[in-house]
Order: sequence, then structure tokens, then C-alpha cells
Amino acid sequence: MNLLPSSVLWRQILKTNLTHWERLADFLELSSEQRVRIDPNANFKLNIPLRLAKKIKKGDLNDPLLNQFLPKLQEKESRLAFVDDPTGDTFCQRTPKLLHKYHGRALLVCTSACAMHCRYCFRQNYPYEISGHTFHAEIDEIASDPTLSEIILSGGDPLSLSDKTLKNLFDRLSEIKHIRRIRIHTRFPIGIPERIDANFLKLLEGVNKQIWFVIHSNHPTEFDSDIWDALTKIRKLGIPILNQSVLLQNVNDDIETLKSLCQQLVDHGISPYYLHQLDRVKGTSHFEVPEEKGRLLIGELRKQLSGYAIPLYVREISGELSKTPL
Repeated sequence: MNLLPSSVLWRQILKTNLTHWERLADFLELSSEQRVRIDPNANFKLNIPLRLAKKIKKGDLNDPLLNQFLPKLQEKESRLAFVDDPTGDTFCQRTPKLLHKYHGRALLVCTSACAMHCRYCFRQNYPYEISGHTFHAEIDEIASDPTLSEIILSGGDPLSLSDKTLKNLFDRLSEIKHIRRIRIHTRFPIGIPERIDANFLKLLEGVNKQIWFVIHSNHPTEFDSDIWDALTKIRKLGIPILNQSVLLQNVNDDIETLKSLCQQLVDHGISPYYLHQLDRVKGTSHFEVPEEKGRLLIGELRKQLSGYAIPLYVREISGELSKTPL
């Protein structure tokens, strides 16, 4: 029987993440021939929750979950179009933690911390401001701009913050009359669903703005009953849940995988939101799927699924005022 307070439990679980390639390779029983394809000196640190690692097929270097997290020598391949900041985040900073790209909404970079490190992460080179979680300058900036109606909490992962910090942030945003919606972007529940505990649910229930909860999953095997149960608890609060995916070579670039993912999501009341074309961050060219293939996959999904089960296939282009449908 678990006797740890829920607010402590998820932090204890976070500490069990696999963060060294040799430990992960041992856990997955990778051969010496397979290990030479791993980059032991990758700049972007390995970080994968044990829950996800347990879902990876032992001895399979091409497992679609493993491909998302294991640093491979392919990341050293250099291509001119792949850069440090492919989405132009640093050009949209109103403060070190506040990005304003699109009309009516701004994004708060809450933290550099994540529950996991995805190898294709477009913010792996972002110059995070880590001098505390007070957000005074950001709140002042948001309050001074009546054109903003929605604030997106991102990072890193905002659920890496304590409930106390999140409550303070929610309270301060709730005091701003022109803010009508708060959107939370998180991958935390996919790796550590224990984060969605009673304290966090009570916190969400007390927010007087409309919350939208956006998760990130790329493959149907990422889910299990604990994750679905956690997300259902959020949905029962009247909070809509959306999912974002990235189209990734050797992860989800086939119709059966995408179809299964979308079906599982809608079966649990979660809307497939976006299927992103890969953001061209340096070191990720091996993940890129040609846009023509992406369009074919979306076209096939339309033939097989209801309209509400099909994500919008988009690319983010630096400087554009919205995502670009493909």
C-alpha cells in the first residue's frame, strides 16, 4: 500500500527516470553491436520515465518508443535547413519567459524542466530563464495587453512546477479580466500519470477561467489504463482535452499507427488536435517525413475515420501568424 502523500509520490517517481544511456541499454538488453549506434556524448540529455521504458520491446533498437528518446549517432548528421531555433521563439520574446507569436494569445515558458526529453524537441536549445518561478514581469506584461484573451502554459513542462507555484500562477492570471482561457501543454501524464493526483485535480477545479488541457502523444503504445484513468478525471471536471502529435519517421509514419492512436484518443473523449510536420531543429533530420507522405496519410485517415478523429496536419513557419495547414 502506498503511504506517500500524492504531492510527494510523483516527484519520487520522477527520480526513477532513466537518464544514462548505459543503464537504459542494460535495461533493454541491447547488444554490443546495437550500442555502438548510440551517441554517449549527446548534448541533449537522455531522460525517459521508467513507465515508458517498460513498454519498449527488449533488444529492439528500432522500437517506436525508443526511437523518440534514445540519442543515436544520427543526431550528428548536419543539414543546412536544420537550426537551433526552427520556430523563431527567440524572436517573439516579450520577456525572457513570455512569447507572443499569434493574435490574442501568448505563451508562458514556465520552466525548463520536463518529465522526459524527446529527441525531436524544438526547444532543446532554448535559452531558458531559470531565475525562479515568480513570473512578475510576465504577469505585468499580460495584464497590460487587453488584446490577449488566452495564455498557454508550456516549457519545458508546466506540470514540473509544484502545485503551490501553479496555484499562484492560476490565481494571478484569474485576476486579469481580459484573460478568458488558460491552456496547459504537457507530456507529463504520458510518462508519470501520478502527477494527476487529488491535489492537482482540486487545483484545476478551483480555477475560474476556462481551462484547455493539451497532451502530447505520438504512438498508441504510450498509453495504459493508469494514463487513461488520470485523463478521464480531468475530463470529468469539464475540461476539454486535446492531443498533439509530431509526424516522425520510424515512429508513426504509417496509417495503422496513426489510425490506432486517433481511435484510442476519441474512444477516451480526447480530440486529436494537430499532427505537426517536424520542426527542423538541429540533429533531427533522421525524423523528417516528406510532406507528400504526410498528406497521403491524412487522406487515408479521412477515408477510414470520422471527421472529429482526424488531426489537422500543420507546419509551424517562423514569422507566420498562425500554423500553416499542409
